[in-house]
Amino acid sequence: MSLTRDRFREQALKAAADPRLQAALEGATGRFRHARLDALAELPDADALRDHFKAIREATLARLDEHLTVFEQRATEAGAHVHWARDATEAAYTVLRIAHRHGASLAVKSKSMTAEEIHLNDVLEAAGVAPVETDLGEWIIQLANEPPSHIIGPAIHKTRQQVAELFSREAGRPLPPDDIPLLTSTARRLLREKFLAAGVGISGVNVAVAETGSVVLVTNEGNGRLVTSAPPVHVAIMGIEKIVPTWDDAAVWLALLARSATGQPMSVYTSVITGPARPDDPDGPREVHIVILDNGRSRALGTPFEELLQCIRCGACLNVCPVYREAGGHAYGNPYSGPIGAVVAPLLFGLCEFPALPEASSLCGACLDACPARIDIPRLLLEWRATAVEERLTPWYERLALRLAARVLAHRRLAEAISRAARLLQRPFAHNGSFHLPTSLDVARPRRLPALAERSFRELWRDELAG
Repeated sequence: MSLTRDRFREQALKAAADPRLQAALEGATGRFRHARLDALAELPDADALRDHFKAIREATLARLDEHLTVFEQRATEAGAHVHWARDATEAAYTVLRIAHRHGASLAVKSKSMTAEEIHLNDVLEAAGVAPVETDLGEWIIQLANEPPSHIIGPAIHKTRQQVAELFSREAGRPLPPDDIPLLTSTARRLLREKFLAAGVGISGVNVAVAETGSVVLVTNEGNGRLVTSAPPVHVAIMGIEKIVPTWDDAAVWLALLARSATGQPMSVYTSVITGPARPDDPDGPREVHIVILDNGRSRALGTPFEELLQCIRCGACLNVCPVYREAGGHAYGNPYSGPIGAVVAPLLFGLCEFPALPEASSLCGACLDACPARIDIPRLLLEWRATAVEERLTPWYERLALRLAARVLAHRRLAEAISRAARLLQRPFAHNGSFHLPTSLDVARPRRLPALAERSFRELWRDELAG
């Protein structure tokens, strides 16, 4: 898994030139943006709640090892089996061993970005365990053999015509794209058979509560509850950062999660799972396994990147990001796209594998404004850019240009002289206050750049003082 600068540019340009994709992206992210604003407007003191949540996340990460230890103890007392995984391979093969131990040949899955991160489906398929995504969006992209395009809406890049083609192929008969109830009922019928036949149900974890050893699963479809209750074994995969100490903390998390993600006061289904089914429970799994995944997350602790671990995967930053809304999720080359993906991917998979992503931003700050945890993503992007320069991951000509710029800007008279020369040299190319670069530096499409003003701000300021 890697993404070069040229590959990102190529994929972003392809996405920007696809009118159907652009319409789908703008339609979906636009709805999410407006719904989020409306939902937060109805929440009393939403900004104060976000500040409080920020403090909760900072305090939790400061004692992360303690909270995870308490969680393991409480979850074990409740009857769950807790497994620790240092990396993606260990996590995926832990799940596979559990499936093999129970003789499972079919696994149903609820939506999980962590499962995408560890390439769980590939590992299961290679070992003879068929994974079936049961979230509608995840099932659509599984049928299309594509990765998710959005943290919350994995298939937002698909139109109903494309979805109808996929469902028609799976159902063995043509389905009209305008009959949405028929499409959804077809999906429901086909997936219900999988729930009943599966030997293992696999989910992610939205929140883990240390004081009771509970995991919380937030969905808008009933598939999450079927995945965690119909099969005899439930496996939940959680990143180490998904922990909160108490239910009071979890309540703040949940109050902001759905509002930030989809604009709902609360998701349709919020399921709390504390160990396996009790003897008098009418249904539920006989075994519950919780796989706690590090995979590079602990490397951020105590560094300028620790703030990354405050992310709750709501996707709000994607919906406001001008780069994501043009490039789409697939251009990012990993499960985590958009602004948060641009800073998370280098942490999880290595900056050398994704040097293009920290540069895929205009640093407009919209992501910071939208984040419920107020994560300073622009600062983190700059941190990664600085690291890329230090580790010589940027092209030589960029490093040379940066060194020259630094030297010029460090000497006022030299900078002024070059500025005057540049104003003269641009005249053949400038028209009506702007000009085209011979080769556009814009990621998505060529644009007109403003020409240098005839007089610099410093000159105007000096003349004003003299006057």
